[in-house]
Amino acid sequence: MQSGVKPRIGMIGTGAIGGFYGVMLARAGYDVHFLLRSEFGAVAENGLQIDSAVHGALSLNPAQAYRSAVEMPPCDWLLVGAKTTSNAELAPAITQAAADGAKVLLLQNGLDVEDDLRPLLPDSLHLLGGLCLICVHRVGPGVIAHQALGAVNVGYHSGPCADQAQRMVIVEEAATLFRNAGIDAQAMPCLQLARWQKLVWNVPYNGLSVLLGASTTPLMANDHSRELIQALMGEVVRGAQACGHHITPGYAEYLFTMTEKMPDYWPSMYHDYSHKRALELDAIYGRPLAAAKAAGCGLPKIEALYQALAFVDRYNR
Repeated sequence: MQSGVKPRIGMIGTGAIGGFYGVMLARAGYDVHFLLRSEFGAVAENGLQIDSAVHGALSLNPAQAYRSAVEMPPCDWLLVGAKTTSNAELAPAITQAAADGAKVLLLQNGLDVEDDLRPLLPDSLHLLGGLCLICVHRVGPGVIAHQALGAVNVGYHSGPCADQAQRMVIVEEAATLFRNAGIDAQAMPCLQLARWQKLVWNVPYNGLSVLLGASTTPLMANDHSRELIQALMGEVVRGAQACGHHITPGYAEYLFTMTEKMPDYWPSMYHDYSHKRALELDAIYGRPLAAAKAAGCGLPKIEALYQALAFVDRYNR
């Protein structure tokens, strides 16, 4: 890629996350290409529409949409917005759409989500993780509602760069993409820490939204659920610390208070449950529990939540 030329970006999975960030990047002047499955026809015909409480009504029409990665041009950056449950089957598409030395950024929740994908990708590709702090959901084919927030924390997982300074240069490149699109982004020296930080929110709110059939406002309005949320957050912090990752004191309370101020929001796991899709239980619960257990730290409330969700998930599908 020539100096001064903006990198070409491919979105692998164009649901709520991929659609929102893809549209924002395209509006900032980036050459963005969208890989879709079931919604290809709608997006090819009508483009992508975002109703954002932060940015207003946004439209990208036409959108550069594709049914197959084979049809896409080689992309310098590949942003994966699909669920972790489909990572293994996405590997061929990522490889086909990648330019030489491309950077692959997983915009996904959970712990160690890059580990299963890494062996399936060429060694020449850089693999990064991104944590999206955003309230966004899909309301129809190619139509997305953005309620609040939007920041992205990015860290390096693996690839040709062994030197930490070189890795941080690439991580900063990723953060700059988002900043140029008007999105707050932070380059994280430790991806694992960033993933544990996001779990502080994801573990309680995702699981409880499914089990209790409640969105954030009623969850925050009830003394019993508030106490349970705080206890679950505390266990995530303890698990992170047992694994050698220091979460700043007061971080859990910050997320708790932030959620009180947010508009009412149904977390992504609830939407997966309501559409009878597989829940991301391994990434958000199974792997953190296993990592904490290996470090000698039991997380009984999270384990109980995980077991109940596994039962519900099995019979829901």
